[in-house]
Amino acid sequence: MTQVYSKGLKLMGNHFEFSVVSDSEAFAIRCIDEGIAEVSRIEKLLTTFDDTSQTNQINAHAGIMPVKVDKEVFDLIERSIRISSITQGAFDITYGSIDKSLWNFDRSMKALPDLQTAKAMVRLIDFRKVILDRQHQTVFLAEKGMRIGFGGIGKGYAADQAKHIMRAAGVTSGIVNAAGDLTVWGHQPHGSKWTVGIADPNTKNLPFASVQLSDTSIATSGTYEKYVLIDGVKYSHTIDPQTGYPVRGIKSVTVLCASAELADAMATPIMVMGVKAGLHLINQLRDIACIIIDDNDVIYSSKNISLQKTL
Repeated sequence: MTQVYSKGLKLMGNHFEFSVVSDSEAFAIRCIDEGIAEVSRIEKLLTTFDDTSQTNQINAHAGIMPVKVDKEVFDLIERSIRISSITQGAFDITYGSIDKSLWNFDRSMKALPDLQTAKAMVRLIDFRKVILDRQHQTVFLAEKGMRIGFGGIGKGYAADQAKHIMRAAGVTSGIVNAAGDLTVWGHQPHGSKWTVGIADPNTKNLPFASVQLSDTSIATSGTYEKYVLIDGVKYSHTIDPQTGYPVRGIKSVTVLCASAELADAMATPIMVMGVKAGLHLINQLRDIACIIIDDNDVIYSSKNISLQKTL
């Protein structure tokens, strides 16, 4: 009987779940394991928790010398810089320069960091100082202390790659769920599209809406994920690279497009840019849509998505 087979585990510091539609459990598990192996491979390349990773080699040689990397890593950095350009720096993989001690999003944090300290910390965040040499396939961070990290794009990239591997293995319908960032293809066993819930920023585990999707990716960034309360005000873990302070004004952003990588990468910078600028940007791009909920629970959507049909 055709059914959905699933397997979940922790990868890249997040919960991943792989689902496959098949009439053979053995086939489904084999394909899921291939998807898991692909995400594990990517994690080793991109992690900042292993001194030998290519990411950490780049960071260790910041301000010293260029580092030769795999074409895959070079291309991902190049695409990241392109996203930084179109979001005017609201997305920036050099955010790793921010010291973790500045914003420690656990319950022990009781006061805001000093404004001047925050501004000094973000001085090293600048995607324009990532020097790429395509001919030699090297990456050079122009200033000592600069650090890159793929927290804003890596999960989506891994989900896309796992999907490609699983499709190549013969999976015609499935889902890769990377901690809530999903890429889906094909249909459910009974032939309908996949139903995907969009998280309600006020009640984390409940959706405020659902969408019917096939061959699409969806990513949500929200203040409900990680935050601290200081003097009764909620501060989210999404930091504005310009100020070093958490973004205000938006509770959640959901992005829909073909690529999980792009959906993952665009959700957070729209929070940084704000409702008006974020919608303006999405409305200029092709084949991408977004839904924004502001701090007053007002729902906005880009021109190329009908909320009447969605909700």
